[in-house]
Amino acid sequence: MTHPSVSYPRDAATPTSHLPFSPSVCFGDLIFISGQASVDETGQIVSDSFEGEFRRSIENVRKVLAAAGTDLAHVIQTRNYVRDAADVALYNQLYREYFTEPYPARTTITNCLPPTLRYEIEVVAVKRPA
Repeated sequence: MTHPSVSYPRDAATPTSHLPFSPSVCFGDLIFISGQASVDETGQIVSDSFEGEFRRSIENVRKVLAAAGTDLAHVIQTRNYVRDAADVALYNQLYREYFTEPYPARTTITNCLPPTLRYEIEVVAVKRPA
């Protein structure tokens, strides 16, 4: 889409994908981050423990947010996909390391990912005030 208020920020640190989506789309002060999973800089899945995949996914979100001029402190909503419901307690523990009160609005869906992924997150953020 071409619109003067829409941009698609990315830089050399932004994880890429072979799938047809933009890592982020900005509209005004809002930043919409596509689902980020445990992938390397070329988009290849990096299988790991739940904790390892969670942390890698969040680090990928950080990179995409940085390219858009913001950070985790400016996330206003998250959508989280946890493959195994048994990992929800650990997920909540890890989530608190990255997001603090007042927490972003949040949705969590379990038993929804393919066997190759344990966790995925998408976020909506706002730009940092100038």
